[in-house]
Amino acid sequence: MTNGRTMTSAAAGVLAAALLLTASCTSGTPGAPGAPGGGAGEERAPTGPVARLAITPADGTEKVAPDTPVAVKVTGGRLDSVTVADAKGRQVKGTLAEDGTWRPRWTLRPSTTYTVRAAATGTDGEQVTGTATFTTLKPRRKLESGMAPLDGETVGVGMPVQLLLSQPVRSRRYRAAIERALEVRMSKPVEGAWSWVSDKEVQFRPREYWPTGQKVTVVAHLAGVRAGADLWGAKDRTLRFTVGPRHITKISAKTHRAVVTSNGKVVRTIPVSLGKPGDDSYSGIMIAQEKVADMIMDSATTGNPGEYRIPTKWNVRMTYSGTFFHAAPWSTDAQGNSNVSHGCVNASPENARWFYEFTNRGDIIEVTGTSRKLRFGNGPTPWAKSWSEWLAGSALGKPVNG
Repeated sequence: MTNGRTMTSAAAGVLAAALLLTASCTSGTPGAPGAPGGGAGEERAPTGPVARLAITPADGTEKVAPDTPVAVKVTGGRLDSVTVADAKGRQVKGTLAEDGTWRPRWTLRPSTTYTVRAAATGTDGEQVTGTATFTTLKPRRKLESGMAPLDGETVGVGMPVQLLLSQPVRSRRYRAAIERALEVRMSKPVEGAWSWVSDKEVQFRPREYWPTGQKVTVVAHLAGVRAGADLWGAKDRTLRFTVGPRHITKISAKTHRAVVTSNGKVVRTIPVSLGKPGDDSYSGIMIAQEKVADMIMDSATTGNPGEYRIPTKWNVRMTYSGTFFHAAPWSTDAQGNSNVSHGCVNASPENARWFYEFTNRGDIIEVTGTSRKLRFGNGPTPWAKSWSEWLAGSALGKPVNG
């Protein structure tokens, strides 16, 4: 670490680089300029202590763990500025604490060289500067990630944010580290929380359904997050989406009707047929998970090969296990009066197409009146849990306010 006056080196094994600048005086002969009593050329003694800068990690340190705090601290003065940047000039965001210590907001990137530059002013009025360059370690294992919904997508009010991981994260300590690295920004701040669905998936949902028109940005600051033994986050991810109209469809197995509302107003009532006895549909609050205009419904996917294999149109998925709202021209006579399907929600081709075109992914679809309860995890099913149950799945155990 260098400055304009002196050069110091840290003791071996100590992750700190201290910069000490001292002001020197020249004691001339009496009456000479600069000497005591020497008139206009006299130098003034320092008015206070000189500043000392300490930077951690120390200059030249290698294989630094990415979650090691980068600390810049000043004594005998005030810290004026700190910049931390990689070789490409990308700066690290950080904050200055009341005690004069600067720390980064998020973890550092693995396999990256950083340079810290700091400036401080001592109580003597003199400014000192310091630099330190270090390199973070190359991880043995990398944690990759993906997110849903799609970037730029307009979704329904029930859509959760899904963070999918390439490696299992089982320890509460490492799960908490991941949650702390997840930033949710909202145009209309509401209470929400992350909850672990499995060892490889954590989801975010608001306490109540999203407000219509909400704009959400999710930043997963995963680069450099420790997620296990020798396992480190590989890179950051950013997702932006918009919440569309409040579409809520309530389907009753008793009345054989689907009542579709938009922003609180009924826009269509659709005669439907649900699962017959033994093939009961699921009751519970689901979301529209995906839309497929044409597909083959094959009983082999549910463990009953040969029972049926039928081409269908205007399919809106409701569960991972294969529950769809779709066109069923073969059951139009039963729609509105009896349940004859293998568990799906049957509608006429005209009504099914209308529902398909009306629906956004994440729209709420609530089914009641069947003997079969929706299982949590059968697709994105955040509304199958109460708010207290959802919070219990968070490693941090607390909500997030965007």
